[in-house]
Amino acid sequence: MTLSDLDPVARHRHVAATFTERVRAARHWDVPSPVADWTARDVVRHLVEWFPPFLAAGAGVELTGGPSVDDDPVAAWQAQCDGVQALLDDPGTPQRMLVNPHFGAVPLDQAIDTFYTSDVFMHTWDLSRATGQDDRLDSKFCEALLAGMEPLDDVLRSSGQYGPRVPTPDDADAQTRLIAYIGRDPFWTPARSRR
Repeated sequence: MTLSDLDPVARHRHVAATFTERVRAARHWDVPSPVADWTARDVVRHLVEWFPPFLAAGAGVELTGGPSVDDDPVAAWQAQCDGVQALLDDPGTPQRMLVNPHFGAVPLDQAIDTFYTSDVFMHTWDLSRATGQDDRLDSKFCEALLAGMEPLDDVLRSSGQYGPRVPTPDDADAQTRLIAYIGRDPFWTPARSRR
């Protein structure tokens, strides 16, 4: 079974568990990441800081925060991870709606899956590369995300959340193509970032 086969509850549990493993294994938080001008700590900061206001504004959901990412990135991530999983585990969540002026009303579990879980999945690569860990992602889910994103190219690029697409070899695998699509150099290494 691949990530593409899972429902939003199980998919978040799996994706967040992988990201949590990378967070717990990180030893140096101020090393550069593949995201320009971000450190490994900033990858965690991004996920911990953008999503709670998105939930609060769109669904009136207030996640219980943890310590700041500056003080304890592991505990900050864990608090958010646990809060999001508890929300998804709540049987009432699929009946709630998240409303956003850009995309309208979406069932809350689907909104979390589409906007947040996929973001955690892609940033797993960033954190893994920055901290020298296993950066392999589920290839079928990479294909699925890429297939869903490519038709929205103009919208995604204009959001400012993605850099220009990076060219890849014709025979590039799904992960390489996805990472390049979101504006990362799929061959980035910390040593290359210092050149």
